Amino acid sequence: MKFTIDWLKQYVDLDITPVELTTRLTMLGLEVEEVRELHTSLDKVKVAKVLDVRPHFNADRLTVCEVMVGNETFKVVCGAPNAKTGMYTAIALPGAVLPGGMKVRKAKIRGEASYGMLCSEKDLGISEDHSGIMELSDSFESGMDLADGLSLKDTAIEIDLTPNRPDCASVIGIARETAGFTGKKLIHPILNDIPELTGENVPFSIEVESFEDCPRYAARLLTDVKIGPSPWWLQKRLLAVGQRPVNNVVDITNFVMLEYGQPLHAFDFKKLAKSKIVVRRAHSDEKIVTLDGVKRDLDSKMLLICDSEKPVAVAGVMGGDNSEVSDETTEILLESACFNPINIRRTARRLNMGTDASYRFERGVDPEGTVRALERAVRLMIDIIDANVVENGVDLCEGVKPRGEITLRVQCVNDLLGMEFTADQITDFLSGIEIDVKALDQKILSVTPPSFRVDLEREVDLIEELARLKGFNEFPATLPTVHMSFPETDLDRDLRKRLSSVMISLGFYEAVNYSFVSNQHFDMLGLAPDDSARSVVRLKNPLAEDQNIMRTTLLPGLLENLRRNINHQNLEVRLFEIGKVFYPRQGEELPDEPLRLTALLSGRRQPGSPILHYGSEVTDILDVKGVAELILDELSLPGISLKRSADALSFVAPDSFAVIKSNDTKIGEFGQCASNMLKRFGVKQDVFYLNLNIDDICRLCPAETAFEALPRFPSVKWDIAVLVPEHVGGGEMVQAIMDSGEKLVEKAEIFDIYRGKTIKKGLKSAAISVTYRSQEKTLDDETVGVAHKKIIELILSGFAGQLREV
Repeated sequence: MKFTIDWLKQYVDLDITPVELTTRLTMLGLEVEEVRELHTSLDKVKVAKVLDVRPHFNADRLTVCEVMVGNETFKVVCGAPNAKTGMYTAIALPGAVLPGGMKVRKAKIRGEASYGMLCSEKDLGISEDHSGIMELSDSFESGMDLADGLSLKDTAIEIDLTPNRPDCASVIGIARETAGFTGKKLIHPILNDIPELTGENVPFSIEVESFEDCPRYAARLLTDVKIGPSPWWLQKRLLAVGQRPVNNVVDITNFVMLEYGQPLHAFDFKKLAKSKIVVRRAHSDEKIVTLDGVKRDLDSKMLLICDSEKPVAVAGVMGGDNSEVSDETTEILLESACFNPINIRRTARRLNMGTDASYRFERGVDPEGTVRALERAVRLMIDIIDANVVENGVDLCEGVKPRGEITLRVQCVNDLLGMEFTADQITDFLSGIEIDVKALDQKILSVTPPSFRVDLEREVDLIEELARLKGFNEFPATLPTVHMSFPETDLDRDLRKRLSSVMISLGFYEAVNYSFVSNQHFDMLGLAPDDSARSVVRLKNPLAEDQNIMRTTLLPGLLENLRRNINHQNLEVRLFEIGKVFYPRQGEELPDEPLRLTALLSGRRQPGSPILHYGSEVTDILDVKGVAELILDELSLPGISLKRSADALSFVAPDSFAVIKSNDTKIGEFGQCASNMLKRFGVKQDVFYLNLNIDDICRLCPAETAFEALPRFPSVKWDIAVLVPEHVGGGEMVQAIMDSGEKLVEKAEIFDIYRGKTIKKGLKSAAISVTYRSQEKTLDDETVGVAHKKIIELILSGFAGQLREV
């Protein structure tokens, strides 16, 4: 938004410097982007009177003008076609530097001395007109500074507005803010003497199809219009803010738009079919040629201004060339409307048309200011153009909604801002920017936001407004109270990070898959129709047909990752994923979302290693068991057991399913994936999987870490070779030895399993190494023998075993 200090002074009695003004505006939230002194380079540009014009003796298109500047007379060579005796014009004397950077010097032009330069408006940076030298009225005095005579000296300010402050996209809006912090009264060009527009006995009709799209539409008809140039004061206002003067009608509509923030549009009334205006959405395949000469393709969501036959404007954006005001125009229909901001924003973006009008309509114009701006433009046209206005007009305002009152509590203001405000102070601040305030008592105020402040909707908006008006730099600086405490650790997140670190250290790669999966996965896994995993959360608007439910297991996604790797000749795969699965909860809107860790192993035992050194040995069930043990050891969970289970899942190979428990709580399982299930996923090599319930693990308390002194006495290792039934697990025997209660037992491990001709069918030979150590003395054979005998008896009786004879 651009304005000048001189323009601002028309609405508020300003007695502060531009620097103070820009500082206060910035502190109010109206960020000043640029401050620029206008026409500072015109110090040596004077008003000159042309005394005589004669042809140049050595050039057909040049003339020699004798001009008087004050009491001095100069000869100037000029090429302008409009130079004539008796006219007043602008002369740049030798030494002047013009806005384009050109320095004026004494010179000889085709043999004729020239003492300066007669200037056009473009030469002086006033406008783009360079058709001839400036023609000034007789009211100017020869020798006076041109900048003083034209009142060009001014300060232009540009403000970068936030989208919530459309009221400040106008000079009056800026003046209102200025009046608020200076304590001065705002001077309105139009007071409340606005005629009521009833629509009776007018020679035109207005129809609005949807007041949702156009809450208010007002129009008046003016006759005896004479199109011509605008007076200098009006051109100067527009030129100062970068607007190009066009003609008196267009310039007035642009001036009022900048003054009030209300875009207006003037239609050539004789070009409107049947003298009718219809505000409607565009029809399919409808087109319009706009004022810039471009043919626009419209869609059915765009709002148009039409006559009874055709579109004549794109509402809120730009008019059409078929109703444009021209030099022959004598009657104009002047429009002032309020359009739906969302519709205008969409239309402007779709047509790639950013205009001054769309800039304001996109943010929302004041619906109550529509008629006021219209009346301002009508009065200017009467004064400037000497036009006649047809009595009455049309004002359709069914879509304007009254603003509700907001209760403002004084105590709430003080609590939020940390300062003590009284009800009278609050009233003074808000009334200073034309916000209506009524005191219900000394503690509660009733505030009615004005229609031009679309951003004031709640009590906190008014409190923020008070802080802005008081000045943010006026609030005392206080240090916050900070409690000295350590941040709480998110145990779940910490556990996920630890698990991820362990898996990566074991050579696994982490996968991240969509939570949206296909319901065909259940059939591919071979789940029974009544399996609990088939109870799913379905998506109402899935991204694709194969992503229509929320996953209840991480395994299918990892199997698809595995297939993709195998198809790309990567046969040695170790993948894991830590993610949520989703189960619906009866009577609850949101599902249960437990966290899981699932891992896959497939291919060689030593992936990526040279076959020459490490061989081609493939992964087996013991590898995935080892991964589970390493994870559980890292977590230090109490009472961990890994036991084979006969209740294998449908997608697990027989006799390979094992359950992981902490005491009596199941926290996971592992096993070998069934080959028929793998075939349905397109995988032809053995795959082993591990699944852990992280939520259940988080609920367990880790075993306390106990520190022991380093042993002072040596250990002794004795071995046991026993024959046990085939179904007895080696881990079970080791665990039984460790749980036997024998104090001297420090460690037990299986170091050999043998099946052969010398071993009876249904039996296997297990060799167990038992380490003994005393914390008090060095063990002798007799002491070890007693303990070792107890261990042998435990194995023989507990597992139906017998000592193996060599």
